[in-house]
Amino acid sequence: MGARVTTVADMTALLLAEPEATMRGFLARQLRSDGFDVLAFPSTDELPRAAEPDVLVLGDPDALERCRVPDCPVIVLGRADPDAKVRALERCDDYLTRPFVYEELVVVARIRAVLRRCPPRSELLDLGDLVVDRRARRVLAHGREIDVSQKEYALLVKLASDPDRVFTREHLLRDVWGYPGVSATRTVESHASRLRVKLGAAGLDGWVVNA
Repeated sequence: MGARVTTVADMTALLLAEPEATMRGFLARQLRSDGFDVLAFPSTDELPRAAEPDVLVLGDPDALERCRVPDCPVIVLGRADPDAKVRALERCDDYLTRPFVYEELVVVARIRAVLRRCPPRSELLDLGDLVVDRRARRVLAHGREIDVSQKEYALLVKLASDPDRVFTREHLLRDVWGYPGVSATRTVESHASRLRVKLGAAGLDGWVVNA
């Protein structure tokens, strides 16, 4: 069992990897004053391997490739590059463009919003042939694990949490991607299509459908 970062039962454990020393110190102080249990490091290479934080904040979008914390929401602090932001949002839960003011992370509001969208660690979604282990972040079809991306997983969890419900595109954009309003992006359709293919290949045809 991995070691929890939090040392106080009612505090949210937060890992911060920020290469800029001044920004790292500032964010760590502010987040602690707002009630988070923060461990701060200059890079993801120094993060505790056994840590199980409640949320991870990365100051380097490229660190997404190197840092894997199962079942943990990730917020990236990155440059104002639309392509980089789109690529990052395929794998993280929120993206904040530099430069920013602390109030914009509205840092606390955005962290808490991400945590609300993410499922509890200790629950199973058991739909018979399909099982989603939300603690281990595993998807099993007929008992065999399916490899899904972070956003495909988040989308599947949302759909599987209420399998008889028809979710609107706007609802999914809000709850899975955190978009505040109507957007022209086709990310829901592209992720649903990839998820449909993966489930179909595992013998679960027709589990994700467009109404």
